[in-house]
Order: sequence, then structure tokens, then C-alpha cells
Amino acid sequence: MNKKSFLDLTVFDSNSLREIIKLSDKLSRERFLLGDVLKQKIIALIFLKHSTRTRVSFEVAIRELGGSAIFLGRDELQIGRGEPIKDTARVLNGYVHGIVARLYGHDSLIELAKYSSVPVINALTDYNHPVQILADLLTVYQEFKTFKVKWAYVGDGNNVARSLVEAASIIGFELYIASPQGYELEDEFKEKYRNFDFIKFTNDPILSVKDASVIYTDTWISMGQEEEKEKRISDFKNYMVSSQLFSYAKDDAIFLHCLPAYRGLEVSEEILEGERSRVFKQAHNRLHTEKALLWSIYSGYLSDKILLK
Repeated sequence: MNKKSFLDLTVFDSNSLREIIKLSDKLSRERFLLGDVLKQKIIALIFLKHSTRTRVSFEVAIRELGGSAIFLGRDELQIGRGEPIKDTARVLNGYVHGIVARLYGHDSLIELAKYSSVPVINALTDYNHPVQILADLLTVYQEFKTFKVKWAYVGDGNNVARSLVEAASIIGFELYIASPQGYELEDEFKEKYRNFDFIKFTNDPILSVKDASVIYTDTWISMGQEEEKEKRISDFKNYMVSSQLFSYAKDDAIFLHCLPAYRGLEVSEEILEGERSRVFKQAHNRLHTEKALLWSIYSGYLSDKILLK
């Protein structure tokens, strides 16, 4: 595996994660600060899942850093016809200078990185979503000038929740994860964070939101779970982020959602469109954090601090 691949947030320590967020904050004000570190470089975007924010933000980030992007969906690749991902990796090694991959199984990402001689960046798997959390951290930093406020995640124990837990363990902010019974993060994962007393797992959404500064949710029905739709809607009915639930948070609390959002399910219309919502700023911050991540990989910036695998 290439030593500069970015598969999850655990490549960072607290200082280096803070540094990349502060660099991203500068980019939000000076969009073309970093120059053309990707000049004459081509990055392949392997997207086996649909995408709006991740695809567009990465393509724009690559172009603004001087590079070119090639989008490769399932229909454009032989993966869709059964070619092993390790073969795709070794073929692409001879053509491109990096791979951004949005896949289903996390094992596929691990295999892609194992056989790749160019950097691989995790743009989402069913297991985690680290580039999303970089944008979330930036949004909270811009709002509160600190990360160390109480975060409450209400909803499915999914890829976003796992990456949030990783971020909390690195930076040290208080995090409550509230999920219905049967939809919690797996015990094996939670056990790894047993000694982090500022990370709590609960089935009680009110306990989670009480006195929180950041209220976060995600769709209840992720890609590949469509057959479970009706059951999930029933099981999650008490977990909608409504005005009533939001009233337990701090007066200056903000609402985050990685989008797409389904109004009337995981969040009410009035919260999503309300004055405390930061979901579109959060979405726009994907560009700045992904640009900072790309620049750090290809320029060597912070190389003494970021221990990229």
C-alpha cells in the first residue's frame, strides 16, 4: 500500500488534525492559497456509489490545485463485470497519480490500497466516512472557535457515526451517540473506546442532545438499505431532530447533516431550514478540507506531523 494513502482519521494525532482544519479554514477565506501542487497530475475517482457533494467537491479541489480528474463509475469500470479490485488497482497505477474511492465494502478499499502504488483516499465506504468529518470539524471550528463543545449524534450507528467517534477520540471533544436498539454501533467497535469517558453511547436522544452545542443526524436509510425502509422509519420514529428535541440543546447550538436530508424523517423542515442550521456551509466546507488533504499529501506539508499510512 502506498504510504500516503488516507483510509481513516486515525492517521492523525490531535495536533496534526487541528493543523489540517486550520489550514482548511484559511482556504475558506483564500480559496487559491495553495497553488498548483497537482499540476500535470491526474486523479482517478472510482465511485461505485452515487454522489453529489463528494464527487463535485473532489473534482473542483483537484482542478483548483492544477490537476485533472477522471470520473469512473461502476458502468465505466470492469469492476462492474467482476474484475477483481486488485487488478483494477494495478492497472490504474500505470495511468494516474492517485485514486479517490467511494465504495461499498471497506474490505474493498483496503484491497485497493494494498495493491496501489499511488495514494488512495477514502471518499466513503459502508464502514466510515472520514472526509465528511473533516468538513464537520471545520464547520464547528468556524462557529465556536474550538472543537471542544458537546456534540450529539442522533440516528443510525453508521459510517458517519464511526468516523465521528474516531475524531472525538483524537481531539477529545464530548460526544454522545444516540441510536435505537438494534441500530447501535457494534460492540466490538465501542469496546475500542471504552476508556474514553467523554464518548457516550445511548438509546436516549434527549440525554444525547441535552446541553449540546452540535446536533448531528444522517439519513435513516443509506444506499443499499432501501428494502428496510418501512421498518427503519418505524424503528427511528422517536429520533427525528425536531424543534422539540432541539429545545434540549444549548441556545447557540447548530444543526449538522451530511446530506442528502429527508425532511419529515430524520429532521424536520423547520430545523433543516432554520437559523441554527449549518448544513450548506458544512457541505461547502467539503471543498476546503479535501483541498487541504490533497495538498498535504502531494506537497509533503505537515509531513512530520501527519503519519499517513
